[in-house]
Amino acid sequence: MEKPTRALVLHPEIKSDPRRRPAGHALEEAVALAAALPGLEVVGAEVVPIRDVHPGQLFGTGKADELGRRVKADEIGLVLIDGPVSPVQQRNLEKAWDTKILDRTGLILEIFSDRAATREGVLQVEMAALSYQRTRLVRAWTHLERQRGGLGFVGGPGETQIEADRRAIDEQIGRLKRQLEKVVRTRTLHRKSREKAPYPVVALVGYTNAGKSTLFNRLTGADVMAKDMLFATLDPTMRKLRLPTGDEVILSDTVGFISDLPTQLVAAFRATLEEVTAADLVLHVRDVAHENTEEQAEDVRAILADLGMTDAAPVFEVWNKIDALDGEARERRLAMAARTEDVFAASALTGEGLGPLLEAVAASVTEPRLIEDIDLAWSEGRKRAWLFDQGVVTDEADTETGHRLTVDWTARQRARFARLK
Repeated sequence: MEKPTRALVLHPEIKSDPRRRPAGHALEEAVALAAALPGLEVVGAEVVPIRDVHPGQLFGTGKADELGRRVKADEIGLVLIDGPVSPVQQRNLEKAWDTKILDRTGLILEIFSDRAATREGVLQVEMAALSYQRTRLVRAWTHLERQRGGLGFVGGPGETQIEADRRAIDEQIGRLKRQLEKVVRTRTLHRKSREKAPYPVVALVGYTNAGKSTLFNRLTGADVMAKDMLFATLDPTMRKLRLPTGDEVILSDTVGFISDLPTQLVAAFRATLEEVTAADLVLHVRDVAHENTEEQAEDVRAILADLGMTDAAPVFEVWNKIDALDGEARERRLAMAARTEDVFAASALTGEGLGPLLEAVAASVTEPRLIEDIDLAWSEGRKRAWLFDQGVVTDEADTETGHRLTVDWTARQRARFARLK
């Protein structure tokens, strides 16, 4: 069994950046990102204060030398820098430290590559990786002909060094775009087919590791990967869910959001985000036991706003992991949720609080029903069978020309019936 790569995680705290996050929280998240990538062993992590960014090597000369000695002494095979690193900075640091460097974008790309399960997910990640690497030195392009998951930034068995120039990269991007267009066309047809179904769509969104997949599994009885790990879910997963009223909805699990998401990566999970934009109701799942829960919630709201979701569908907040709180903190959260509209304190792990949440979901998405009489000719047996299949017929009588049916249905079912031939 191959030994894991020894990794050092560094979070540059740039004093001049007004948008910088709390350094301790940022480092903790960076370590969690590293832990989400197989084959790595994080042997050290630290915040590195930077007053002025060095254009050639990010860190000042003295600090760079100090870190270089640590890299050598601890036999570090990979340094993860939690932030953007320019191609020049990366090249100089790799040469000075004699080890591989991966910035935040590269690390998240690696994780996405490892987790992508659908054809579209794989193609989107590869395109994002190519766009990211296009401006950088040519490295181990193992993802172009790889034998296993991963993009090859970190290294691994069965790899081949492939020399590629920008023209080759552009040709590869073009080929991926053509493949992706075919996949997107297919998915668009599937989505249009779902829109014809008489089921509203409820989308789960939230910061990565907030517990969306655990909630999805508990509500639907599915077996989606749900681990205490960032980006455990990448590709969209959809299941039918029966509400307490007997009505049914389609529940959609999505990739977790994260702060400072690199722009190249937005397209890498566009599929799941499109499910959100088409949703009738959005459930924003929050980990209220996390000390940084308010900042995480703001990041999610910002991304939803970027997607144009601010007014597109109602949003309920699910204050998840209430079971992880105790004493005063728990009582405070429960009291806040009770007096705040569209907020529900719950635990996906224990099931606490899910009853009121599902009742509110049902009230939000249940459509008004209409009772009408319909006359069908004897020859319209297909339409009659469809109505019975939908379970909307409450009475039927024969007439001289066919059937008269009394139906109790929704506007969505009525529109579907009108399209039948």
